[in-house]
Order: sequence, then structure tokens, then C-alpha cells
Amino acid sequence: MQTPAEAASILTLHALARELGLDVPEGPDVEITGVAAVTNAGPTEITFLANARYVDHVRASKAAAVLVTEDFDVEASVPLFRTKHPRLVWARLVEQFHPYQRPAPGVHPTAVVPEGTELGDDVHVGAYAVLGEQVRIGARTTIHPHVVLYDDVQIGANTEIHSHVSVRHGTRIGDDVIIHNGTILGADGFGFEADSKGHLHKVPQVGNVVIEDDVEIQANAAVDRSAVGSTRIGRNTKLDNFAQVAHGCTIGESTIVCGQVGLAGSTHVGSHVLLGGQCGFSGHTTVGDRVRVAAQSGIMRDCDEGKTYAGSPAYEISQMMRTAGLLPKIPDMFKRLRRIENALGRLEAAQDDGAEATNDA
Repeated sequence: MQTPAEAASILTLHALARELGLDVPEGPDVEITGVAAVTNAGPTEITFLANARYVDHVRASKAAAVLVTEDFDVEASVPLFRTKHPRLVWARLVEQFHPYQRPAPGVHPTAVVPEGTELGDDVHVGAYAVLGEQVRIGARTTIHPHVVLYDDVQIGANTEIHSHVSVRHGTRIGDDVIIHNGTILGADGFGFEADSKGHLHKVPQVGNVVIEDDVEIQANAAVDRSAVGSTRIGRNTKLDNFAQVAHGCTIGESTIVCGQVGLAGSTHVGSHVLLGGQCGFSGHTTVGDRVRVAAQSGIMRDCDEGKTYAGSPAYEISQMMRTAGLLPKIPDMFKRLRRIENALGRLEAAQDDGAEATNDA
């Protein structure tokens, strides 16, 4: 027999609908045990449609319910939760069944934490983490094993730094930030100057890196310190794996930087921008707010606010599409051009022959 606490913790289809602000479906109020992919969700699980290619799986689904968009018009034999933002509701559902488990507060005996380090309430410092001098860490922040924080690093509250992250001196990290494994913050910017003999001299990089609140940086990314001033990642911005942000760059708020994007020095990216995977940016370029850049584009000049760019070198999307439409026609155009050149050559030869005959006469 269930205890009152166990009964209260059971999640049902109707209760979840009410909690998520969705219409309560008709039919039995079944217990929900979890979430699953649309391809294999069972009768006690909820799923969602992320791609139109999987519509047939919705038709055949045995799930307790499927999250779909408001305009979804395909018939299904299971309840449909209609919402304007299925993925956002899905994220809340996943959190219901897979809540974050914060490590217990405390400092592991193998961690190196100098006297005078400022640790907020309920901070966790994992095994073999190494903290430098004058480090400050806010409340409820987690420092996982093998993290290295250089001198004068400041980290806000509710932040999580995963294992094998290195944070170089003077870096500032805000509240509610997540830094994933292998990322390096604050390494020297790539600055060298050649003398008259071609020998490359290192230009000192004496600035720092600032990561504002609610930023997430995925694994093996790099954000370099500025030569002077700060390299800055704006509030709520998200960087994917292997992103490279060079010295002196700035990125605004709520911007998405996909995998393997590279920003050369002093690139300035606005807010609410989407940079597709493997985009490359030459230095000292400015990208306006709400710009979209297609994957593998090469940005060589400034991008105007609100526009979409594609190609390498990149152009505004309408111009790029016109250019791309011509590419398949180039071989035939070249053949026609050669035929015209040959015809003109024969015509010129005939004219030359006629002129010589006239002169002989």
C-alpha cells in the first residue's frame, strides 16, 4: 500500500497538463512514469514531435500523450498536447522526471584551497580541484573534480564548473553559469608582431574574460583573454562544443554560437544572433542584432542588423541564393561561350581572308 508521500509524488496525465498550462485531454487519467523519444514512447510516457519527418510515428504512437504545435493537423489515436512552444514545454517535462542532483556541500580533502579563499554557503569543491590565491566563489556553486582556477578568479552563485575546466587569472564568471568539460577561459589571446627580421614577438595579453549571468559554454570551447580590456560573453548566451572566441571579442545577450564557430580577434557580435556550425569570422567585424549566419559561412565584412547571411565569402541570403542558382549552369554557359568564341574566330578569319583578296585585286 502506498504511503501518503508516495501517493502525492505520483504524476498523472491530467495533473501534468494542469501544471504545464495545457488543456486537460479527454480519457483516463493515467500515471506518467517518464518521457521518451517519439519512436518508442510507451503508454505511461510522454513524447513530443520535433521534426515533421516523424509524423508517422505520432500516428502509430502508443504514448500517453504527444506534445505538438498548435497548428498540428494530423489525426492520432493518443492525446495531443497542443502548445506554441513544444520544445520549451518538453524541457520542463524532462526536468520533472530528471531533476538536477547538486553534489553535497563541502571541500574534498584532496582539493587545494588556499587560506583566505572566499567560499559562499553550500559550495562544493570536488576532488583534486586546485584554486589559486584570491579566488571568490558564490553560494551553491559546484566546482567538479580536476578543475583549475588561477589567481583572482571570481565566480558567482549557482554556477557549475565541470571537470578539467581551466579558468585563467582575472576571469569573472557570473551567476547561474554552466561551463562544460575541457573548456578553457582566459588563455592568452593570439597576438604576435614580426620584427624587421621576421621574428615573431609575443604581444602581452593583459586583459581578462568576463562571462555574464546564465551563460552556458559546452565542452572544449575556448574564450581568450583580451590584449587590454575584456573579452565578454553576454547574459544568457550559449556556446557549443569547440567554439573559439578570440581576444577582444564581445558577444551580446541571448546569442547562440554553434559548434566549431571561430571568431577572430575583436569581432563584435550582437544580441539574439544565431551563428551556424563552423562559421568563420575575420577580425574586427561587427555583426548586428538578430543576424542569422548559415553553417560554414565565411564572414569577411560587417553584417547588418536583422539579416541572414550564407556562403564563403558570405553574402546576404537573397543574393547568395541567386548566385547559388547560377552555379549549376556555369558548365553549359562555358560551353556556349566557347562555341561563340570559335564562331567569332572563324568569322574574323574569313574577314581577314576577304580583306587580303581585296588588296590583291
